[in-house]
Amino acid sequence: MKVGARSTTGWRATIAVAMSNYIEAGSIIAIATSLAFWQAEFGISNFAVGLLAALSANAFGAAIGAILGGPLCDRFGRKAIYTYDLIVYMAGVLLAAFAVNFTMLLAAFLITGIAVGAGVPASWTYIAEQAPSEGRAKHVGTAQLAWSVGPMIGFALAAVLAPMGLMGSRLTFLHLFVVAAVVWWVRQGLQESQIWTDEAKSEPATVASTVGLRGLRGLRGLFSRKVNITALLFLGGIYLFWNTVAGQAGIFMPRVYDTAGLHSPVAQNLLQVLVWGCTVAATYFGFMRYADRVSQRWFYAGGAALGIAGWAVLVAFTDGGVPTMLIFAVLWGVSSGIGAQAFYSLWASEMFATPYRASAQGVMFCVVRTFTGLLSYFFPTLLVAIGLTGVGLLLIGLLTVALIIGAVWAPATRGKTLRQIEIERYGRPVEPTPQDSKVIA
Repeated sequence: MKVGARSTTGWRATIAVAMSNYIEAGSIIAIATSLAFWQAEFGISNFAVGLLAALSANAFGAAIGAILGGPLCDRFGRKAIYTYDLIVYMAGVLLAAFAVNFTMLLAAFLITGIAVGAGVPASWTYIAEQAPSEGRAKHVGTAQLAWSVGPMIGFALAAVLAPMGLMGSRLTFLHLFVVAAVVWWVRQGLQESQIWTDEAKSEPATVASTVGLRGLRGLRGLFSRKVNITALLFLGGIYLFWNTVAGQAGIFMPRVYDTAGLHSPVAQNLLQVLVWGCTVAATYFGFMRYADRVSQRWFYAGGAALGIAGWAVLVAFTDGGVPTMLIFAVLWGVSSGIGAQAFYSLWASEMFATPYRASAQGVMFCVVRTFTGLLSYFFPTLLVAIGLTGVGLLLIGLLTVALIIGAVWAPATRGKTLRQIEIERYGRPVEPTPQDSKVIA
């Protein structure tokens, strides 16, 4: 059977798209667990390590990919991104696996990051658009589940392969290449988002013929409407403050554990397996089962509070040893499963009309990852300079802001269709008009 003859729909389509989150999050963990080995191998400074992290899938690399991929996704369709994005990703992780110097490694991390940034807005948008309104959180939660499984397996591989040193890290990148290749093949039977397709067919001929209209309309329209600006501020606020913390924890957590007194790389990786195992469990048994059925405002607030409690424990008992770190791992892991990222990916797809949906996520992902990158430049040095207590208090402050924003301004979208939400927020369905072409031209 020809690849093009396969039809990937329903839950199979959701899983195929969600798997991009597995390899994307897995690449961040592959970087996190290999930084110390690369530093020793190439004899680079802490600042150079920060640069690698900042230009990777965890920060600036993803920011560049997102600001490119979001508008392209609105212009050419969700499927178009999947046709090429994973090819770029595979090139990046393969280059990392065989890197022989710092320059080669930096290029590999940047390429991988760009691919990750382009893929994330497309995946969250596609899943939400194809999901049934009464089960949208469950479907979107599949992406969060895959995002959590990636690090869990990544840290487990790092623990098993630790005795091999840098070679073990190279094998981790190769495993991501293989998984990405399989996912790319499965995706060839993916159908385009029906919502996007219907709207593309409804465009007036004068609009559809305008070169680049979809991409430009997505960005111009995004910033020309007050309803979009308020949504950007709300969602950007949640994700910015939360991900600035999660981004450092994702890539620098082994260094945090080392500062707290846990020096064994294997023990550090196993502790991270526990963190992500709790995230997987909380996502599946918590977010995917209940986010479509209970108050999302209180659900979000509860998850955010657990995250703050986890970091408070780590800061208050910096010399508490393994018990303290186990409590932190459980609290932070559960919080990550039912907290900011899960709700952000859901609400970001609900609060924007179809012409702006992917562009909005691209813009927000770009801004958020840029801030994460700025902190990544200095995080290793900052950890040494002010210690775990100082850094921990800073991160707790950021998490508290994210909790307040989400708890106060959470939208009432549960159980509604995307078109229903669109009419409530914009006053009418958002359709392209001939006047759009005049504005853009």
